Amino acid sequence: MATVSIPARTSALLLDIEGTTTPITFVKDTLFPYIIEHLEDHLSTHWEEDECKQDVHLLKKQMEEDMRQNRACPVHTVDQTVHTDEEKAIREVVENVMWQMASDRKSTALKQLQGHMWRAAYTSGRIKGLFANRIYPDVVPSVKTWRERGLKVYIYSSGSVEAQKLLFGYSVEGDVLDLFDGHFDTTIGAKVEAKSYERIAERIGCQPEEITFLTDVSREAKAAEEAGLNVLVVVRPGNMELTDEESAHYNLITSFSQLQLTGRA
Repeated sequence: MATVSIPARTSALLLDIEGTTTPITFVKDTLFPYIIEHLEDHLSTHWEEDECKQDVHLLKKQMEEDMRQNRACPVHTVDQTVHTDEEKAIREVVENVMWQMASDRKSTALKQLQGHMWRAAYTSGRIKGLFANRIYPDVVPSVKTWRERGLKVYIYSSGSVEAQKLLFGYSVEGDVLDLFDGHFDTTIGAKVEAKSYERIAERIGCQPEEITFLTDVSREAKAAEEAGLNVLVVVRPGNMELTDEESAHYNLITSFSQLQLTGRA
């Protein structure tokens, strides 16, 4: 594909992760199966710890909200006060998490738990090196160039901020967290809602039109565009195909190296 210019008014780039900086297959074939395989053991090991209790509390609140919205979901009630039936309570949490993952839910409760599990696996050395070679090779050099040209670079992902930092902290390039000026997750709002991008612009301290957002998901691109951001859609192997209308509407790139900074020394 041809070179695509970033508008001269851009002062910040906002990057999605899955399908944009990192292959979708890595998330679905490596990260998610780890959660499925180790979830029950993780809960059993950490059940009485404050962090785990908070994770379960958030999951319970999400379940209550799902029931209010009449969403299909496991109907069990999670109650951590019933210590005499801990295994049953853990099983109920496992069933809900499995349901959310099978439904590709992006709830904050789910993403927080996943981030805590991946962190625990790293600190124990269980999955040291798991994230290696999982960032597209054009990402790091491009981000370095953007920063050298005075741009701020932020991450916005459905995955928790903690999970984001693990990904970039354990990359094949080593710890590249210093390349990013900040991270956003669903605590600021869903990625398919325009208000989320307005909040990010406010948090960053610039106007929406001064932000260029890179994503592979058309619904996210639409929401960001409605908020006033400049949008580029990233086309990588394995990403969801765009419709002809979407392909005609958005500027498309297959590599960050295609981006050309205009009006900058």
